[in-house]
Amino acid sequence: MNPEAVLDIGREALYITMLLAGPLLLSALAVGLLIGVFQAATQIQEMTLSFIPKLIALVFALLLAGPWMLHVVVDYTRNLFAAIPGLIG
Repeated sequence: MNPEAVLDIGREALYITMLLAGPLLLSALAVGLLIGVFQAATQIQEMTLSFIPKLIALVFALLLAGPWMLHVVVDYTRNLFAAIPGLIG
């Protein structure tokens, strides 16, 4: 196994990680931004106010993007397992 193969596997793993984290992080960012604007407009500075809406947004994001995320992980794992004989030799 050469260093280029290791770097390619690591690069692809980081790319898959970013793909999987994207929908969750973007939904939490959007909800946090909306709650922050609401808090600034109403001058309600309660730290726990943003926790529950973010949690609900993450649950909905997982419900919507979950099957796609699972498909991406399974495809990556299958491709990685299929490439093992070529990496050993």
